[in-house]
Amino acid sequence: MREDIERILFTEAEMKQRVDELGAELTRDFGDKNPMFLGVLKGCFVFMADLIRRFDAPCTMDFMAVSSYGSGTSSTGAVKITKDLSQDIHGRHVIIVEDILDTGITLSYLKKYLQNRAPASITICTMFDKPERREVNIQADYCGFSIPNAFVVGYGLDYDEKYRNFPDLGILKEEVYR
Repeated sequence: MREDIERILFTEAEMKQRVDELGAELTRDFGDKNPMFLGVLKGCFVFMADLIRRFDAPCTMDFMAVSSYGSGTSSTGAVKITKDLSQDIHGRHVIIVEDILDTGITLSYLKKYLQNRAPASITICTMFDKPERREVNIQADYCGFSIPNAFVVGYGLDYDEKYRNFPDLGILKEEVYR
C-alpha cells in the first residue's frame, strides 16, 4: 500500500493526539447530555472507534450508511441511505461522526433528514475537512484537520474499498486512480 502513497499528510501518532483532544472537547461540551454518536459508514469506523473511547461520559452510538459517491473519486450528487438508524433520536443530542467533510452534499442531506426526527441538537464532528471542495453551505462543529484538495486514503478513507487499513493519512498517487 505504501508504494501507492505520494506523501503522508498526517501520521498515526499525530492523528491519535488530535483524537485525544477532540474527545476531551466533546466530553467538556456533551459530558452531561448522554449524546448519541452517529457514525456515517464506512469511512468513519476507525475515527469513531478511537473517538468514542476518548469520550469520558455516558453515551450511545449508532450507524448509518449514507453516500453520494459510487466507486469513483467524485460525488454523484445523489444521496442514498442504505442503512438507517436503529434508535430513536427524538430529544437526543446527536453527534454525527464523519471521516471527511468534502463537498458537504452527504452531510447537508443527512442533517436535514435527521432534523425531521426532532433531536435536541445535531453536531458534526469530522476528522478531516476539505473546504476547497465544498459545494453546499455546511461546516463541522469539531474538526481534526483541514486538508488540501487532494485524493486522500488511510485511517478509514478508501479508494474503491482499498486503503482503509492504512494507518496514516496519505495522498494517493494519481496514477492509481486515473
